[in-house]
Amino acid sequence: MLRYLIYFIGFCMTLSADFHATIKPVNSTIKQRMIKGNSWHKGCPVAPSDLRYIRLTHKNFYRSERIGEIIVHKDVADEVVEIFRELYDIGYPIRQMRLVSDFKGSDWRSIEADNTSAFNCRNVSIGRKKWSKHAYGLAVDINPIENPFVNKRGHIAHQASYHFKKRKHKSNTFSDRAMLLKHDKAVKIFEAHGWKWGGDFSPYKDYQHFAKTHDRK
Repeated sequence: MLRYLIYFIGFCMTLSADFHATIKPVNSTIKQRMIKGNSWHKGCPVAPSDLRYIRLTHKNFYRSERIGEIIVHKDVADEVVEIFRELYDIGYPIRQMRLVSDFKGSDWRSIEADNTSAFNCRNVSIGRKKWSKHAYGLAVDINPIENPFVNKRGHIAHQASYHFKKRKHKSNTFSDRAMLLKHDKAVKIFEAHGWKWGGDFSPYKDYQHFAKTHDRK
């Protein structure tokens, strides 16, 4: 009887768990993390004062909850929190959410860790001089291993992502639930807030990528 009572209490605690988030200006400590971590430097298209540091609750791949951190532009900070609140409410899992600074500003290393992130002062791709939306804090990459970039020839750079090349839900595992398809609730949540999904790009696909579509003021 005691065992079932403990189980019931644990179940109720799971149901009552709440989403929490804080939005703060980028202070000197976070700024130094960004500089030392190569995610921001002089010459970037936005200043740290134009960015916001967010800590929020998310559900991970291991039946538990974690506090993630992400940096976005101040104009979309409230909206990003609401998006992740809605993702939390539908039970969408996120493996981890850390600043790109923890990966020395390397998009490659962040993806290899299946890390969900946003701001990173970088170009669209190596060899191109155009700033990425990430350099403005107006893009989010979510669960990038399960949602890879696929070039027009069908090539995927990260080996672990080949398991997810065929875009079809097959099971109820956390990694399968993290995979984003056109009509999934998670995609619809971003789109309802005016974010464009990279899964609609052509001739290549960027399934992890969401970017704010309207010009900020």
